[in-house]
Amino acid sequence: MTYLNMMVPGQSGRVVGFSDDSKMVRRLYELGIQPGRSIIYLRNAPFRDPLEVQVGYNLITLRKSEASLIAIEVDE
Repeated sequence: MTYLNMMVPGQSGRVVGFSDDSKMVRRLYELGIQPGRSIIYLRNAPFRDPLEVQVGYNLITLRKSEASLIAIEVDE
């Protein structure tokens, strides 16, 4: 298990949970980032912030601080 902010572009995996239970987690749920969902790390801006991921058919841009809350089981 790792966190989304530690992945590299092109990696994919499955959301397994969150490291915090806050308003930010509620926002991530509203964006469709929920345990069990597949996620693909597409690309990042310079200095790795922000980063773009795909969840289902949605492209989502996240700050590095937001990505650090998302626990991922990386696909082999």
